[in-house]
Amino acid sequence: MKLEAKLHEIKKPIMVLGTSSGAGKSLTVTAICRILKNLGEEPIPFKGQNMSNNAWVDWEGGEMAYSQALQAFACDINPSAEMNPILLKPQGNSISEVIHLGKSIGTTTAQNYYKDWFIPGWEVIKKSLKSIYEENPNCRLIIEGAGSPVEMNLIHRDLTNLRVAKYLNANCILVTDIERGGVFAQIIGTLELMKPEEKKLIKGIIINRFRGDLSLFDDGKKWIENKTRIPVIGIIPWLNDSFPPEDSLDLIEKKSFSKNPEIKVGIIKLPSISNFSDFDPLENEETIFIEWIRKSQNLMKYDFIILPGSKQTINDQIFLENSGLSKDIRDYSKNEGNIIGICGGLQMLGTTLEDPYFKEGSKNYSEQKIKGIGLLPLKTTFFKKKLTRQINSKSIWPCQSEINGFEIHNGQTVLDDIQSSLKINPIFEDSDLGWYKENNKGGTIAGTYIHGIFENDSWRTQYINLIRKSKNLPIINKKSISYKEKRQSIIDNLADEFHKHLNLKSFLN
Repeated sequence: MKLEAKLHEIKKPIMVLGTSSGAGKSLTVTAICRILKNLGEEPIPFKGQNMSNNAWVDWEGGEMAYSQALQAFACDINPSAEMNPILLKPQGNSISEVIHLGKSIGTTTAQNYYKDWFIPGWEVIKKSLKSIYEENPNCRLIIEGAGSPVEMNLIHRDLTNLRVAKYLNANCILVTDIERGGVFAQIIGTLELMKPEEKKLIKGIIINRFRGDLSLFDDGKKWIENKTRIPVIGIIPWLNDSFPPEDSLDLIEKKSFSKNPEIKVGIIKLPSISNFSDFDPLENEETIFIEWIRKSQNLMKYDFIILPGSKQTINDQIFLENSGLSKDIRDYSKNEGNIIGICGGLQMLGTTLEDPYFKEGSKNYSEQKIKGIGLLPLKTTFFKKKLTRQINSKSIWPCQSEINGFEIHNGQTVLDDIQSSLKINPIFEDSDLGWYKENNKGGTIAGTYIHGIFENDSWRTQYINLIRKSKNLPIINKKSISYKEKRQSIIDNLADEFHKHLNLKSFLN
């Protein structure tokens, strides 16, 4: 039976739309998911189409946006690519990789996307919704929109906002960010641009990120309700808890919250950075301060340097060379510096990058084979297909411990025989997951394909202890609080704050 025939039987979905990108849709969905879970419901997050290079791999090896994975954690369920059936991963120059139900199926230009992918995209969204309801008949979908629902040049090709809302007849919440200013115009303008049947779906308005005394907005609340005839169901105060930004551009404003830092970490802000949620566990370490490095400089003020993942490894390695950062990193390694690369960062630390099929950012023949930074004797060749899988392994260095994480990468990395004089050791029992070497004068250079490596508490603690020892700081002996427990605590705090200021009663009928 088609889903359309069963819509009257399902629990009314809740959809969170925003007056703009960055209004707070992702966090609002995360909070509502945990609130409903605590109330005994079976919430499941859903976002028909997401554009992000911050990804997660589910237990079937399917790629999905990390924000939907985080929302699944808030529901206390395993993330699944069905919760984010379309993922677009930007590659630069208005080109994106297209992922349907966790699998890469091609690339597209922005200009051709809706011409080539609109119909199959809508079909995969409906297929995912049908599958979710067949497997979870008592669930309530908590749906996240994308950007603004009334981008008039795009609305006839909308896949993930009002089309989904109308298809499911969802109760919709409109979220607006008062921190950005112009909140009244944002709300009224968004509603005025909707068709009458679309506006009827908006059942509540949330004012997000309000600073100061909430009572100061009483008159504003009355004005909005009188003007729109839609209740303001929540005024959410400014919250300090740190969540991963969905867009790498948001990293520009991301600041470390460490109050008493003993260790300073520099993360290279690559133009095509991916999976920056890898560093959330470090953000939550009280003794660590993080800075993002965007240009050539003396790196000796940092206790360790991280090269993150990249969606365009060749492009980003060319950026490092042209900007002078490659030389800075090599100089840093000669001065007892500690360096760790993750995925694309691992590949760039090697000697050679070869891109015969133009998969990782090379634009011409001269860029198909380039030199890496040259600190690890590794060479990488990029092939047509990429590897996506969950990882369960054991580490050998810097300690023996169970390791969980996931891989998302193109390219096979092997030892470079020409550079065999550079002594290198495996980090894990699965020797192709990562390598490290110790510098003659102190410090280590390491690289791994495992995303989420810092979520492994014992491994993270022992790596940090290596750095602390090199600085003559006392070793951390007490058992560190699990990062995953911290993440649950952050979600709980988020849900508690939303629950205090949000009236969802009318949405649960």
